[in-house]
Amino acid sequence: MTVKDRLQALGITLPPVAVPAAAYVPFVRSGQLVFISGHIARKDGKPWVGQLGLTMATAEGRDAARAIAVDLLGTLQAAAGDLARVKRIVKVLSLVNSAPDFTEHHLVTNGCSELMVDVFGAGIGAHARSAFGVAQLPMGACVEIELIAELE
Repeated sequence: MTVKDRLQALGITLPPVAVPAAAYVPFVRSGQLVFISGHIARKDGKPWVGQLGLTMATAEGRDAARAIAVDLLGTLQAAAGDLARVKRIVKVLSLVNSAPDFTEHHLVTNGCSELMVDVFGAGIGAHARSAFGVAQLPMGACVEIELIAELE
């Protein structure tokens, strides 16, 4: 099954690259690596606002991380020209807007990580990862994720 087939089977339509909200670019290519800037969670086109462990439960945060993964894939497609050129998802870094006593950042981030494996398969989609809590994110977003991928 191709990446395009997997996306279709999952009912995913990739969005266009989002316009940066500040002084940065959506991605940078260096050799075969693509560094994708942090994408915040969005719901209905607006920042998905909340704080895990205070106003949001882990399951909703996981859904937000999955939504970010779809946006990241749209940016990755723009950077690569075709997702079939992705040789490896190298690293995911996840920032979770969380209450001081929240400890399930890894479970929230699984929403992104699991989708990468669903789309690319375990050989390409499995990646190194960091997931940690922060006191706040831009526009009050609940999660922000950045990604590094290697292209063929």
